[in-house]
Amino acid sequence: MPLKTIHGWKDLPEEDRGAAVALGNFDGVHRGHQQVIAQAAKAALAGRTSLGVVTFDPHPRRLFRPTEPAFKLMTHNQQARALEALGVDRLYLLPFDFEMASFGDREFVEKVLVGGLGVKHVAVGFDISFGRGRTGSADLMKAYGAEYGFSVSVAEPVANREGEKFSSTGVRDALRDGHPEGAARILGRPFAIEGVVRRGQQLGRQLGFPTANVEVEDYVVPKLGVYATRTRLPDGREVPGVANLGNNPTTGEVETRLETWLFDFDEDLYGQVIETDLIAFLRPELKFDSIELLVEQVLRDEVAARAIVAPAF
Repeated sequence: MPLKTIHGWKDLPEEDRGAAVALGNFDGVHRGHQQVIAQAAKAALAGRTSLGVVTFDPHPRRLFRPTEPAFKLMTHNQQARALEALGVDRLYLLPFDFEMASFGDREFVEKVLVGGLGVKHVAVGFDISFGRGRTGSADLMKAYGAEYGFSVSVAEPVANREGEKFSSTGVRDALRDGHPEGAARILGRPFAIEGVVRRGQQLGRQLGFPTANVEVEDYVVPKLGVYATRTRLPDGREVPGVANLGNNPTTGEVETRLETWLFDFDEDLYGQVIETDLIAFLRPELKFDSIELLVEQVLRDEVAARAIVAPAF
């Protein structure tokens, strides 16, 4: 059954109520998040009900800290695909507006989870906070579950063999430090930027390496520089490449964008949505004194990227 996205929590039809749900922001759907969802899935199977994920749109940080730099790890489309792959039936996107922000922890449980969604089970992470002032906790959710008649499970921290805990903050830190491999270990897959291919100055095409340009927009901005990449096209094909993430100081661009040269590929992608994995950081972004020097470096970057993402070439 394909995932169904439900916007809101009021006046839902009965078929969209009564799920076993995982509650959280789930930005990145990393391996820690997957543990919470797995607990909800176990409860859904035992209770013969649907598996749901409850999250917020926009992220609460957008309401409380609107001037904060972009921080998202995925778009809603990417999140939905990741959740569907985990067997989630329903994605509840709760509007995080001033009404939602005004609910205390009890009000949130009573009005939204019980009255609106009619939950049968709620799975949360050990560090969950909910309600006005973030007063709600995992222990308090257990108490509310006993009071209102739904079961509760709490997922403990998930870490790798070195003791590194899996968290969205850890993913962002790894990306900002230029370590996409570290981000991938936490996510369970490479970090990817998805967007519509826009027309640029087309300098790369003139120089022999046409690029597919995508705006970074609301994503957390990884370390600026050049990356070995793998790009998924709308038809499902995956194409290795090399990309510059930044402002392209040599040509004077202003907006941060991802400019990806897809190896051995020359098809029109303008206006199409592509998704590009950042596989490995190759070097920082540089400003070149001439176009000739830029071309020489790009060709060196190609060799380095092919060795990582297309070793059979």
